[in-house]
Parts: sequence; structure tokens; C-alpha cells
Amino acid sequence: MNKKRPLYYSSEVVLFPLIFVMIIWIAFWVDLRFGLKFGKWGIYPQKLEGLRGVIFGPLIHGDLKHLFNNSIPLFVLSAALFYFYRNVRWKVLLWGTLLTGLGTWLIARPAFHIGASGVVYMLAAFLFFKGIFSKRYQLTALSLIVVFMYGGLLWYLFPVDPKISWEGHLSGFVVGFLFSLVFKHNVVEDKKYAWEREDFDPEEDEFLQQFDENGNFIETKPQNDSEEKLDLDEPGITVRYIFKKRPNKKSDQ
Repeated sequence: MNKKRPLYYSSEVVLFPLIFVMIIWIAFWVDLRFGLKFGKWGIYPQKLEGLRGVIFGPLIHGDLKHLFNNSIPLFVLSAALFYFYRNVRWKVLLWGTLLTGLGTWLIARPAFHIGASGVVYMLAAFLFFKGIFSKRYQLTALSLIVVFMYGGLLWYLFPVDPKISWEGHLSGFVVGFLFSLVFKHNVVEDKKYAWEREDFDPEEDEFLQQFDENGNFIETKPQNDSEEKLDLDEPGITVRYIFKKRPNKKSDQ
């Protein structure tokens, strides 16, 4: 029989991605409300103190547009990760975030690099390549959806805008691609119906027992006719029959 996913797991698919998005929004509000200037906690390449941005950088955003542009894809892609790759979801998310930050720290220009866009690129690349390599229709369909929704992200892997950290995007994309190769055995399980199992016996199936060898439905009568009769002896039940005589119609002829 197919194993149904428990209710708590179904809630995790939405709950944790929603928490991720709420955290970056709260961090943005705190920074804006108290003027703490969290931007200095971003990734600053090739400097030791800049490594703190590997952890804090994805939580920091420069303005509302930057925050909003990262919130929707972060929620959608992380929810897809939690649903289809539950066995490796935390490894991909946590290690992917750290390695994306380290890659940015190694190759980026001397400036503070902030935002969750590197994580978004990591998730998008992982889901896309993993779906293609798996050769399973559910995951291939997911890859096509990712391309349809976020295919335009490819342009920002290159230095098209000096204000955008294309190095963080490229680092996340590479990490996501490598993860799709590393976690090659952890894919979603194919769902099998009862009749697809090797030990399936048609003669013991309750549904198929309702049909004959020609596929015709077998009408079954109750074994005890009294089951269809109303128990008139039961107290409190009165049955009245009213007969009305139909009047004879006169002929016009």
C-alpha cells in the first residue's frame, strides 16, 4: 500500500518556507525602524570580517524592492525543495547557503554583498538540474515550471548591472548545479498503485470481485431478505396507507 505523508509533513512544506520569508522581512523592518544599517554585516570579499556575511548576508536587503523580488521566489522554490526532496532538504538549504556565501566571498568585487538572491539561484539551479537528471516525469515537470517562472534569472548571472551582485548569483547557480550531482540518489519516490505491485493478486481484490471475467458488473442481492424489510414491530413506528379511488373520465364522443 502507498504510504501517505503525515499531516505534520504537509504543514512543513509551507511552514518553514514561510518562516524563512518572515525572518528576512523582520530583519528589514528592524533595520529600517532602528537605523542599524545591517548592510555592513554583508559579505565583504577576501577579508576575514567579511565572512560573517556568509551567515547574515542572506537576511539583509537594501530596499523594499530588493526584498520583495527575493521573497516570492524564495518561498516558492524552498517549498518545492521541501515537498519533492524531503530527505535532503535541510542539507541543500543550509550547506547551499553557506557554500554560496563562501563562493561569493572568494570571487566577488570589493563591496558589501547582501540579499537572499544567491540562495534563490542555488535553489533554482538545484531543482532544475535535479529534475532533468532524475528522468522522472514529476521532477522534469518541476524543472520546466522553474524555467518558465524564473528563466529570466539567467541574465543576472553576468555583470549586466553594477548594482547587482552577479557574483552571488553565479556562486549560487554553481552550487545548485553541483548539489544536483552530489545528491543523485535522493529523489522523490515513484508512487505505485496497488495493482502495480508485484505481489498484487486480482482474485483477492475487493473491487475486482464485483466484476465477472468479461468485465460485467455482478449484481448482488442481500443474503437475508429481511435486511430490506422495515421492522414494523418496533415501537413508535406507525405506517398508514391511504388509497384514493381515481375518478372515471366521461367520454366526449
